[in-house]
Amino acid sequence: MDERGWTEVEERIEAALRSRSPALRRQLRLLIQVLDWMPLLRYGRRFSALGAEARTEVLKRLQRSPALLLRRGFWGLRTLVLLGYYGRPEARRAIGYLADPRGWEARRGMTAGEGTGDEA
Repeated sequence: MDERGWTEVEERIEAALRSRSPALRRQLRLLIQVLDWMPLLRYGRRFSALGAEARTEVLKRLQRSPALLLRRGFWGLRTLVLLGYYGRPEARRAIGYLADPRGWEARRGMTAGEGTGDEA
């Protein structure tokens, strides 16, 4: 993605978090800090300083972690990232996602070229 795309992802995540409690946002910040420092013991570097291959390995380990709290936090963070990415109109078009807030009414009145999710 270009810089504009990443900005959109961040804006969507921030918008989703605004409606959450301050306590949940603090927990998320703490989780991100923990995730950044965790690889230090194994790789000698923080997550933010790792290469793509090492980052992938760290994330794979986290999603299968025996620590339930850590695993839940990871999946919550993953969900936010997916929300930010797939919530963008470009991503919806790219995967052919046709859902519309108007529900089936939108499909009944659709003409050729519509249905990108940008109409509402």
